[in-house]
Amino acid sequence: MKKLFLLIFCIGITSTGFCQLKSRTFEEVDSLQQIQKRKIIVFIHTDWCQFCQRMKATTFKNQEIIQKLNSDFYFIDFNAAEKRDITFNNHTFKYKPSGNNVGVHELALQLGTMNNQIVYPVLCVLNEKNEITLQYNSYLSPKDFKLLLEKLKE
Repeated sequence: MKKLFLLIFCIGITSTGFCQLKSRTFEEVDSLQQIQKRKIIVFIHTDWCQFCQRMKATTFKNQEIIQKLNSDFYFIDFNAAEKRDITFNNHTFKYKPSGNNVGVHELALQLGTMNNQIVYPVLCVLNEKNEITLQYNSYLSPKDFKLLLEKLKE
């Protein structure tokens, strides 16, 4: 019985362990780019955004998407209300409070602003030189996100 439990436990860990989305920090990506150049996909979201939460629960749980993101890109899961200072691309970005326990991070504004506003969720794609090549501010289903990843890979 113990062996059966151990076998089931190991299979469970193995099947979920290899299929986890690797989310990096901006600081990690700066270092990783020196080792291997890849495009960066930044998912900018908030805790209160329903479409952001739905993407987290569906699109970023899809095994094909996880595999493609892990193997071909650097993925950053970035909460726009992050309060810590972030150094990226030789610049330090800070949280900007705009009210009582409300605000937005300068880096979220830098990467996610389109037409002078930020609308969540935002996908920002950076090339190997950390230049913005694509911004998209809407929910993407797993199917649509797979198509986007295929186009980005070309």
